[in-house]
Amino acid sequence: MTIHHDKMAYGRLASLTDEFSLERLEAMARELSEEEGEKPMREYDKMIAGQLYNPADEELSAMRRRVRLLFGEYNRTTEDEQARRTELLAQMFGSHGSYFYCEPPVRFDYGVNTHIGDNFFSNFNLVVLDCAPVHIGRQCFIGPNVSIVTPVHPLLACDRNMRQGPNGQKFDYEYARPITIEDNVWLASNVVVCGGVTIGHDTVIGAGSVVTKDIPSGVFAAGNPCRVIRPLSEKDKMRLPNE
Repeated sequence: MTIHHDKMAYGRLASLTDEFSLERLEAMARELSEEEGEKPMREYDKMIAGQLYNPADEELSAMRRRVRLLFGEYNRTTEDEQARRTELLAQMFGSHGSYFYCEPPVRFDYGVNTHIGDNFFSNFNLVVLDCAPVHIGRQCFIGPNVSIVTPVHPLLACDRNMRQGPNGQKFDYEYARPITIEDNVWLASNVVVCGGVTIGHDTVIGAGSVVTKDIPSGVFAAGNPCRVIRPLSEKDKMRLPNE
């Protein structure tokens, strides 16, 4: 069957008329919760829980505006303003370790949902869309043009398309999946890490990789989709100065 960008073209899905649209069902659920004395979930809580949420929500919009003002200022700083850079990064991250540095520019969706360990470094153009929690361990190196992206859009256009809320504002439904990057990981340049992924400790992800599934610890992995190439071993040890 040819699928068109029209809800009525989805065969049996045609029964999902506007009368029982997702918006109407959510409204009915809110009404039932209020009748039972339950407090409706914030859109932020839905987002963190991996449920469908409305990113046009006022609280979420304010959070995004806050971090955009912060990284906007950060990206305009000069090499002589290192102390100010540290202050701004500390305000952006949800939590951080004892040392952290990001070459500007950087961009976040929320910032507060990103947590980094000690001795974190990222090169130019780090993008973190942290709609779900992003946890990055100690001694992690991130190359230039890396994207860490937790949001997911519905596959069917009838679920994904923009719609108009009661206040006339346009929005779309999204959900998000968390990302965990364990200790001692190096993401080389132009890596994309997708939502729902865990990268094990002491692993290296090769340049240009798209990580769509979990990667185990102690390996070199690369490709699109990213896959394990080989384990790392003592043969990879370099002779450092004064050793």
